[in-house]
Amino acid sequence: MASMLDAVDQRTKLVGENRLELLMFRLGGMQMFAINVFKVQEVVMLPKLNLMPHRHPSVAGVTHFRGRTVPVIDLSESIGMRPIDRTQPCNLIVTEYNNTVQGFMVGEVDRIINMNWNEILPPPDGTGRQHYLTAITRVNDRIVEIIDVEKVLAEISPYDSRVSDHIIDKDLLTLAKGLEVLVVDDSSVGLAQCRSTLDFMGITVHEATDGKRGLEKLKKWAADGEIVPEKLLMMITDAEMPEMDGYRLTREVREDPRLKDLYIVLHTSLSGSFNKAMVQKVGCDDFLSKFQPDKLASLIQERIRSVVERE
Repeated sequence: MASMLDAVDQRTKLVGENRLELLMFRLGGMQMFAINVFKVQEVVMLPKLNLMPHRHPSVAGVTHFRGRTVPVIDLSESIGMRPIDRTQPCNLIVTEYNNTVQGFMVGEVDRIINMNWNEILPPPDGTGRQHYLTAITRVNDRIVEIIDVEKVLAEISPYDSRVSDHIIDKDLLTLAKGLEVLVVDDSSVGLAQCRSTLDFMGITVHEATDGKRGLEKLKKWAADGEIVPEKLLMMITDAEMPEMDGYRLTREVREDPRLKDLYIVLHTSLSGSFNKAMVQKVGCDDFLSKFQPDKLASLIQERIRSVVERE
C-alpha cells in the first residue's frame, strides 16, 4: 500500500506541474510515435494471438494476459498505415482507457521521456495522419506524433452517445435550455461525445481544443465584464491536452479571483486512483470517465438542481 501511495504522489506531482511522460515507439518505419505513459499498464514482447471470427480488420486477435482476455489492435493498420510486419520483432503495449483493457501491437519500443505539456503542440494543418493525431512534439530534433487513441478505439468499437430515457428529468430539461457549458478537449471524439449529450439537453456548448485556449476564453469573458461562474453551468475538461493539461488549467482557474468559483469537471479516459488523487490536489469539483452519456447527463442534472436550490 505504501508503494502505491508513493506512486500516486509522484504522478500527481508530475501532472500538477503541467508535465507528462510519453512512451515512444515505431510502427515499422523510422517515424516515431507516442502515447501517454498514464494509459500504459505494461509493455511485453508480442505473445501468441488467437484469431476471432468477424473481428474488425484492425484487430489482430486476442491474447491471454494476466488472467484476462485482451483484444490486440494493430496500431499501424488502425491509423491507415501498412500492417505491422510480424516476421520482425514486435511489442505489445497493454493499456487502459475508460476502464477497458486492450493491447496495441507496435514495432520497436524506444524509451520513456519526461516533457512539459507546453512542448506538446497541436498537429499542423496538412499532415497526412492528422486525423489520428492529437498532438506532436520534437525530441532530439525529430518530430514525434502522438496518436489519438480515443479515435482509434471509437472506430473499432463505436461509442453510444445516446442518453437513456429513464435518466432524463423532463422538468430539468426545461431549466437546462439556454444554460452554457465550456468543454475543453483536444480529441475530436471526446468533444463530439460531450456535444451530443449537451445538445440533447438544450445546453449551449462553447469549445476549446486545449487548456491554453480554454483559459484564454475564460479570461476574455472575465475581461469583458462577464461573471464567469454565473455565465457557465460548468467547465468540462480533459486531462491530457497540448500546451496546457486539464490539471494545470484547473489550477490557473482556481488562482484567478474572477474564475475561482467556476464548477469544474475532469472528464478523461484515464481511470483509477491516480485521477482521484489528482482531482483532490488541483481542486476539481467532480470526475467522470469519458464516453458515459448517462453519467454525464446525470451529473449535469445534479448540477442544475444544486444551482436551482441555491437560488
